[in-house]
Amino acid sequence: MKDFDTLDANLRRNLLILFAAGLLFWSSLASLLPTLPLYIESIGATKQQIGIVMGSFAIGMLLFRPQVGMLADRRGRKIVLLIGMAVAAIAPLGYLVVKSLVPLMVIRAFHGISIAAFGTAYIALVGDLAPEHRRGEVIGYMSLVNPVGVALGPALGGYLQATAGYTPLFLAAAVLGGLGLLCILPIVNPPVIEKPVNTIDDGFWQLIISPRVRIPAIVLLLIGLSLGTVHTFIALYIKSTGVDLNPGLFFTAAAISSFSIRLVAGRASDKYGRGLFVTFSLVAYTLALVLIWQANSALTFLLGAFMEGAASGTAIPMISAMMTDRALPHERGRIFGVSLMGFDVGLVIAGPVGGFVAEQMGYRSMFGFATGLTILAILIFVTQSSRNVSHSLRFAFGRGEDVYALKR
Repeated sequence: MKDFDTLDANLRRNLLILFAAGLLFWSSLASLLPTLPLYIESIGATKQQIGIVMGSFAIGMLLFRPQVGMLADRRGRKIVLLIGMAVAAIAPLGYLVVKSLVPLMVIRAFHGISIAAFGTAYIALVGDLAPEHRRGEVIGYMSLVNPVGVALGPALGGYLQATAGYTPLFLAAAVLGGLGLLCILPIVNPPVIEKPVNTIDDGFWQLIISPRVRIPAIVLLLIGLSLGTVHTFIALYIKSTGVDLNPGLFFTAAAISSFSIRLVAGRASDKYGRGLFVTFSLVAYTLALVLIWQANSALTFLLGAFMEGAASGTAIPMISAMMTDRALPHERGRIFGVSLMGFDVGLVIAGPVGGFVAEQMGYRSMFGFATGLTILAILIFVTQSSRNVSHSLRFAFGRGEDVYALKR
């Protein structure tokens, strides 16, 4: 982070305030990760119903991601950040008052709007602020809010739930969101960038089928399916194996790994290209899921968590940097909104699909199924990420440039 000293003072100020807001946002969300599936189970839900309720979170993301992306382009990033953080502060209070599945699905879907808004505006604003020649480095550093928040949040949530119950847990998540809302207020919103004269904005379907967006969206879909399976069912899977491991430690190990890799991957991608690091992340996801699939000890689960963290810490920042490279400033919010919908769809269906597989064949087979999805993602990216198979292979292994990157 000392490299931030070489950036303009006003830029550093905006980035540091934004970093603090992001840290509070992800801590609020992550505080519920290891305990919410157990809370849903405690009110009598089956495995598949747990998956449906947890997956409802992504419905809010899926439905609102295009709208908030468009709003971020037209009205500025700050208003969308405020919307996302406000939802993060309000939604945990809803868990306090609902005790049945359908209302829980509604609250969970509402909670999903927080990531649709905050996540889209956060990365778009970072892309706006980052110097082009250091874009991967700055995005990598600023994405550290995710692993740090995911390390602190579950530890706090698990402690509160174990010592005081669910009510203090949900109140703490709401307070963290409220503090994040206060952090956003002093952020200076960059001027809204008007589209060039005689430029026609692509519509939703034109964007999602365009070569620069289609393959990243598909890869994010498969990542979302795999990651959603892990986050939804890992606590219940560990419990079913009889392994003596606090599920919160799984998320903490993943967060530490994710934090560490982000310190170097972003800067390296500025030098060696985004494709090499996306490929690495997909291989790491595969290794992580193989370890989880075969785990019978705490050590194996923690090794799987470490690999999953390395994968997540590389994939999302590098795909974000790649999409920033491929987007003009006036369309950056919409490009992120559309491409990240693939991730949202994956998260939406991960719970129901994983729950169905778990009901039929058990949790272990469900993670074997998720392993196959990451292998498919590798094959798609290394053969389809560029103009043709030859260009794709070179880009995916760091031997060629991104033909869809826009040089300004």
